[in-house]
Amino acid sequence: MTLPEGKRIYFASDFHLGVPTYEASRKREDAIIAWLDSIAPTAAEIYLVGDIFDFWFEYKHAIPKGFIRLQGKIAQLTDRGIPVHFFTGNHDMWMFDYFPKELGIHMHREPIRKEWNGVSVVIGHGDGLGPGDKSYKFLKRVFASKFLQWCFARIHPNLGIAIANLWSRKSRAATGNSDETFHGEDKEYLVIHCKEELEKQHTDYFVYGHRHLPLTIQLNEHSRYINLGEWLKYNTYGVLEGQKLELKEWKG
Repeated sequence: MTLPEGKRIYFASDFHLGVPTYEASRKREDAIIAWLDSIAPTAAEIYLVGDIFDFWFEYKHAIPKGFIRLQGKIAQLTDRGIPVHFFTGNHDMWMFDYFPKELGIHMHREPIRKEWNGVSVVIGHGDGLGPGDKSYKFLKRVFASKFLQWCFARIHPNLGIAIANLWSRKSRAATGNSDETFHGEDKEYLVIHCKEELEKQHTDYFVYGHRHLPLTIQLNEHSRYINLGEWLKYNTYGVLEGQKLELKEWKG
C-alpha cells in the first residue's frame, strides 16, 4: 500500500487506563485524547498495540465503567474514515465484540504483517513471544481458555469487576515496578524473537509494546525493532512517514 501524500501511520501501546488511581488515569486519558486529536489530520491508520486498559472484561450486557472519553474519540475517528486497530494485550485480552461493533475498530489477537510504501512492518503486543517466561506463557493459555472466560462471565459484574480491579492494582503499571533496565540484546526476549523471525523472512520493522521501555534497536543492516514504551511515564509513540518509522514523545 502506498500512503497518500502527507499521510502517516501511528502506533502506541500500554496506556494502562484505570491505574494507579482514578485521577491519574483520567489525566492520562486526557493526554491520549489530545494526542489523537493532534495526529488525526495526518493519520492514514492508527494502531493501539495492547494494554490500552489495565483491566477489561466484556459481559454479554455490561462492560467496565469509565474510559468513555477515549471510546468516544475512537468512534469519532472511525466515523471520519480513519481505520483504528486494537491489539489485545495481557491486561485486556478479554475483549470480544463490543469495540468492533460499537466503535468500528479492527481487533487483532496475534501479531500481523503490513506493508506501506514498500516497507514491511510486523505489529503485535509482544507478550509471550521469544524464549523463556514459561510461567507467563502458561498463565496466558489459562486466561485464553474459553471455559475460564465462560466461568468468569457467570460472576455478577459487581463482584467480577471488583475482583479484577483488585488484581489490577497489583500490576506493575499500578505499583510502578516496571523493569526499565535494558538487559542486552542476548537477554531481551523480544529482541531474540525478532532475530529468529529474520532468519525466516526479511522484515524492515518489528513494532511491539508490553516491555514498557521505549527502545529502537538495529537488528541488522536493514531491520529494526521498536518498542513503543508506555504512557504512564514516557508518553512515547511510533510514526511511519515515507519509508522511515521512528519513536517520538508526546509532550502536549
